[in-house]
Amino acid sequence: MTSGRRHALEGAFATFALFTAFSGQFWRNLLGWWGFGVIALLVVVGAAWLWWSRRPQLSWRRVPKSTLAFLIIAAASVAWSNYPGTTAVAVALTLATTFVALSLALSLGWHGFLRALGGALKWLLGLSLLFELWVAVFVREPLLPNFPDFDPDAESIPMAFYWSRALLFEGGPIEGVIASRNLLAMAALLALILFGALLASGGMRRAQGIGWLTVAGLVFVLTRSATVILVAVIVLVALGFALWARRLGPDRRRRVYAAAAATLAASVALLALSWNALLELFGKGEDLTGRLDIWEAVIGLATERPWLGWGWVSYWAPWVEPYDDLAVRKGVEYLQAHNAWLDVWMQLGVLGLIAFASIVIGALWRSWFLAVDPPMDDRGARVPYTAASLIPLLALVALVGQSLAESRILIESGWLLLIAIAWGTKQRQWTPEPLPALTPTRSPRRFARPRVRP
Repeated sequence: MTSGRRHALEGAFATFALFTAFSGQFWRNLLGWWGFGVIALLVVVGAAWLWWSRRPQLSWRRVPKSTLAFLIIAAASVAWSNYPGTTAVAVALTLATTFVALSLALSLGWHGFLRALGGALKWLLGLSLLFELWVAVFVREPLLPNFPDFDPDAESIPMAFYWSRALLFEGGPIEGVIASRNLLAMAALLALILFGALLASGGMRRAQGIGWLTVAGLVFVLTRSATVILVAVIVLVALGFALWARRLGPDRRRRVYAAAAATLAASVALLALSWNALLELFGKGEDLTGRLDIWEAVIGLATERPWLGWGWVSYWAPWVEPYDDLAVRKGVEYLQAHNAWLDVWMQLGVLGLIAFASIVIGALWRSWFLAVDPPMDDRGARVPYTAASLIPLLALVALVGQSLAESRILIESGWLLLIAIAWGTKQRQWTPEPLPALTPTRSPRRFARPRVRP
């Protein structure tokens, strides 16, 4: 196989792997759990082939130790788990997802990873719009999955069980191929971040960039996800502070940090004073669509085993105690805490929560300074900033914001992106990689490693 064909095959596989990470429910609805298992196995095998093909070099100083700590704690929890067999399976799945993330991020490099991520998001958003159009035009009624894990002949089926509710021509909300408006909205938000930054930095053709930004914006609006709208506001605030920090330079950033602290305090105060008004604005009930009851139940379990938790399970297994019937609302059994931090505390205790927080904080720290520190060339001379260096920070802020209302960051695309950003920023802390290295229509601005703080 020629080098060009091998690189094309590697890029196609990476796009498919990332699409699968975002669209697990698509494969489960289309092919059932066994079909999804085959797809997931192919992704893991492909990741092993990619690692063997590229053989990325690692050194101990470039390894985020917090990731290893979290994985060790999760694996060790088999010893004290309330459901050791399920924990062993969950650990294996988490390790497999971690390996896929590392294979993609380290074998392809940061820009190869971004290129594959962009391709996966294009497929996801494009297929979702076409799917919703097909349902609205030809099916004209809510559509069930091909392989439902419930009784499809029941007299009353909760709307959450449908693949699509055929609401495209009514302005949404749409669920797309992944059968979840919140997850589809999050994918659209990540696409807005990625395509917007690449377009601004010259790493994407202008017509193509504007076109896909339009598609992402349309999907974002049609999902009507209150959760992700709030996450988008947080991302915009982070973008504003990052651009302000760039403008002030390293010596005058104290006012940025002071303003950020004041903004956080003001936001908390506004949230406390205007809670009911905000719930009404976003169409949420006083219990946040059942989240308060779920959080109360999860906190109750966490306090029973506060230090080591009940054992790692990631996505809840409804066939083991205490997850059987733990969170049931209007006939729908929820299999997550709707807060990743509470989920980790319940499953791995304070010890696991510290390790998880270390992954997130370390990645945020490196992403922040990568985004705002003055870039230098190989001779130590300053070169212009590029919008592409904002991508890790803004994507991570979006994931963290989502983690307050969803536990997605612990599984599939959420965990994969978290690990890719954590390890990718650590690699670039020591080894610069020019940005952007895609195929622009105009010459990209040069970028070398900024002075990232360890």
